[in-house]
Amino acid sequence: MKRVAINPLPWVTGPMGPHVTEQNLREALADLVQTGFRALHTDVPAGMTVSDYRSVLDEFGFTPAPGYFAGDFHIADKQAAIVEQARAHAGTLAALGVDSTFVAGNIDMARFANPAVGENASTERTKRMAETLARVADAGFAEGVRFALHPHIAMIVETEEETRGVLDMTAGSHLGFGPDTGHLLWAGMVPERIISDYADRLVAVHLKDVDPNGFRQTLRYEDDYMTAIGTRHIWTEPGRGMVNFDAVFDALPAGFDGWFVVEVDVPNLPTPLESSRASYEFLASHPYFAGARA
Repeated sequence: MKRVAINPLPWVTGPMGPHVTEQNLREALADLVQTGFRALHTDVPAGMTVSDYRSVLDEFGFTPAPGYFAGDFHIADKQAAIVEQARAHAGTLAALGVDSTFVAGNIDMARFANPAVGENASTERTKRMAETLARVADAGFAEGVRFALHPHIAMIVETEEETRGVLDMTAGSHLGFGPDTGHLLWAGMVPERIISDYADRLVAVHLKDVDPNGFRQTLRYEDDYMTAIGTRHIWTEPGRGMVNFDAVFDALPAGFDGWFVVEVDVPNLPTPLESSRASYEFLASHPYFAGARA
């Protein structure tokens, strides 16, 4: 049985990025209940209690799925505070019965302007990231939650060298691996290869695809991150783009029981509902997800 969920980013993202409120959470759930999804990426709105959040999910028949935690892990002076913030994040997830979360470095503005090429790469910065992430993961594990490294375009762990560096430097810690198929491909990685190489660290997976036309235009015009995702529509629904999902699923460890979270930040199809339906239909029709559950 597979655990599948969706991130409601198309409903909750505004000009300043994702911002979940009770209103847009309800709007997302009212649409998503019309799809096969019954689990949602966890993001408790500011000012809402964990109990109230769970009540809203229950009202629509949804269960909570892994969340997302980001920080300036490479800044030594922030390490102690970030570890405590991570512990609190894990505590919220644990209270909801969620056992894992994705973790990524914050945005690097130079990479935001020039994505997917490892702008400002630094071995020393990667080392500092690894040191703090190991502590963050150990703190989360003490709360019953696995933190999973999430390489992300325009953020501090972006490239294959950085991804492998952090994972290798944290071997033996509780830090797992939480890849995103779309971000891996855009960064020049072969998703199935790196997933296979770190299969024993795999905790959860974000599923998104890369639109070939959007990808070609992004490279041709050397777009910044927001132009690539908002104008070129580089992201597309799983099964509609360049990612070899058959190979990705074949690369997963036998008996993998972690979460799969669909995340199409800006839908390629006309509406968020159509996008979500297409994503679910792809999963439902794929042999790997036979008997999938929320």
